[in-house]
Amino acid sequence: MGKVDTHKLAINGKEPSNLRGDPITSDRYFSKEFMAKEWEHMWTKVWLIAGREVQIEEPGDYIVHDLITESVIIVRQKDGSIKGFYNSCAHRGQRLVECDSFQNSFRCPYHDWEFSLDGNVISCPDEDDYPEGSPVGKRKLVEVRVDTWDGFIFYTMNEDAPDLMEYLNPLPEIYKNHNFKDQIRAQWVRVELDVNWKFFCDNFNESYHTRFVHPQVPSVIDQDHFTSRYEMFPGGHARIIQMGRPSLRDRVPEGEDHPFKMILEDWGVDTSKYSDYENLSDQGWLDLKEAKRKNYKEKGYFHYENLSDEELTESPFQFVFPNIAMGVQADGCILLNWFPHPTDPEKCFFDLWDMGYPIGGLAKGIGKTGRDDGQSFTSTSAGIGKKDTYDQEFVSRTKVNPVKLQEVELDIRDYDGGKGVEDLWDHVVYQDWQLTDGLRRGVRSRGYQEPYLAAQESRVRFFHETLHDYLNEKNDK
Repeated sequence: MGKVDTHKLAINGKEPSNLRGDPITSDRYFSKEFMAKEWEHMWTKVWLIAGREVQIEEPGDYIVHDLITESVIIVRQKDGSIKGFYNSCAHRGQRLVECDSFQNSFRCPYHDWEFSLDGNVISCPDEDDYPEGSPVGKRKLVEVRVDTWDGFIFYTMNEDAPDLMEYLNPLPEIYKNHNFKDQIRAQWVRVELDVNWKFFCDNFNESYHTRFVHPQVPSVIDQDHFTSRYEMFPGGHARIIQMGRPSLRDRVPEGEDHPFKMILEDWGVDTSKYSDYENLSDQGWLDLKEAKRKNYKEKGYFHYENLSDEELTESPFQFVFPNIAMGVQADGCILLNWFPHPTDPEKCFFDLWDMGYPIGGLAKGIGKTGRDDGQSFTSTSAGIGKKDTYDQEFVSRTKVNPVKLQEVELDIRDYDGGKGVEDLWDHVVYQDWQLTDGLRRGVRSRGYQEPYLAAQESRVRFFHETLHDYLNEKNDK
């Protein structure tokens, strides 16, 4: 069956007795009062992802992260360190910058106060006209805590929050072999959706829906609840680990070539030896592990060197409290990040990052613009098919139309009921987006009831219980 890597901190995520049973009320999805409580007690207390280190490689490079009423500047310092500041002038509060860029210093667009990269006032007009003395060398921007994990930049507005590694524990240890820092973000799309942000927390904390909403996936990923492993961790993080093999319950139509065969054959496995479907799934899965272990150097997949048998083939889907989901596979990572609208609790913003390794071991040294040498990688999220078929494009599309290997900038797209993102129709997240309008309207119905959850949905309740702990100030420090 392959090596199983269960962390000592993992809590059985399919066991309801590990939960309190807190009610999941409908008002949390549309109430402005609930939204305000989340801001005061949760968003200002947690660590939030802001971007990737590759965005700010040189001194003066900075990114801007906006959330609700707050805006933060994160800037690379001259000594190579990273600092974060509230985006508010130390004179009268004017926002200093609006978007990611580069500057040797920050100048207020209102009164021309100038700030060094480390936040200190270094000049201002009419310096001699201040009764309390010149602000130069006296005033400075208010700093926020910033830290990094394997190429990802995080910040927190909470001065008393635990260190980032403690907050994320045990995720840095679990994913230590994946080297996210070496991956290239080849796609970065943002859409605005008419739904509360927590619907995606619910969605990505269960796989109960996937056989029906994403029926093409079980042909290469076993999403059966009785073969999957469900884990919850202190702090609200949770994940599911699914086997990288066909589901024994969901099968492609009789007479069709199986997409899993394409994967096996691509790694040099003779698929004619499998006597039946069960043998293809079970033994093919083990043969794939062996083939990847044996042939990865020849194929240029040098990042496989430190991966375990489980990491070579399985499909873990990681939720990071409160608003990150990561599909972590051997060849890359799809990172999803969603966050609330500033004023409307029934709107949110959704970011899709599609990241992968270059084939041939060229990851090291790739900067902001990547390598324009024709390399590409197989997208971890691309290649799904139509809802009513087991489309073989799940595998073949990524070979025909691979994502170009180049670190990209943000691409803001109009959703418009899906019309504005037609090129994303073959992402599983697109299918999830299409459900959101029905969810938004349904929770407002008089017919809404307390959720009646399957054991495989325990992580949904775990998320809300963690949120309740923040709202009840159990996580306040």
